[in-house]
Amino acid sequence: MNPYAILNQNKYHRVSDGIIRSLLENCETASHILILVWPQLGDFDSLEYAWWLQREAQKLASQKLAIRAVGIGNLASGRRFCEYSGFPPENLFVDPHGELHRQLNLYSGLNFSLPGLSQSQKAWLNLLLMCAGIGSPGTLAEVFRGYKGDRLAPQLIGDDEIIQATPLPAFQGSFFQLAGGSGFQRPFELATLRLRNMVEVLKNWQTYVPDSAYLTQRGGTFLFDTKGQLLYEHRDPGILGFAANMSQPLSFLSLIETHRCT
Repeated sequence: MNPYAILNQNKYHRVSDGIIRSLLENCETASHILILVWPQLGDFDSLEYAWWLQREAQKLASQKLAIRAVGIGNLASGRRFCEYSGFPPENLFVDPHGELHRQLNLYSGLNFSLPGLSQSQKAWLNLLLMCAGIGSPGTLAEVFRGYKGDRLAPQLIGDDEIIQATPLPAFQGSFFQLAGGSGFQRPFELATLRLRNMVEVLKNWQTYVPDSAYLTQRGGTFLFDTKGQLLYEHRDPGILGFAANMSQPLSFLSLIETHRCT
């Protein structure tokens, strides 16, 4: 079935008010519709994707783009996620058991098992293996990119920004100039943002991850025009693989201008 048809027939709890609503409600006046199907709301990918959206929020608003996201979790997960990430709660929906992910045939992650393991223990085992790159192509390379820097990616932290990333002491963003300059992703810059996300999730683990059975489930990105035509899709192949171009995760949105000109 076409992804748009699947999305159009499903309803989920909206984080802002807890009411069950269609994902595509109130998208009628938008020029395009971006649907983000995220893994666990406490997942690296979900938090990092939301960070990029907040970074580009002003530009995205000018494009009249309707953005809706569905993440695995419950209303408490969603509220905490929005408080931390700044993602609008009226645009976030929760799917407690990843039903939408299965309907869209998104990658469920590594499925290795050992005798006697519970479902939760099996999920943890597979998550650790995926973090090591097993059944998760590109993960290790992406982890290393966070440490070594990337001249094809923009600067992520402002020079005047104060960074709080326990266990590191608070420091100013200009510190990263010592690692090589400015105007691009400096060494350790992305790794610092990921550390901050990890600390946030670990401190609030039960809230972010109410059911660990879905730890390995991956997500996807779907861009439609207002007629439901699929213009772009990305199906996450593994952890830290939420974009085809991780240096510029939202670069695919250039298709909107191309589509307007056709």
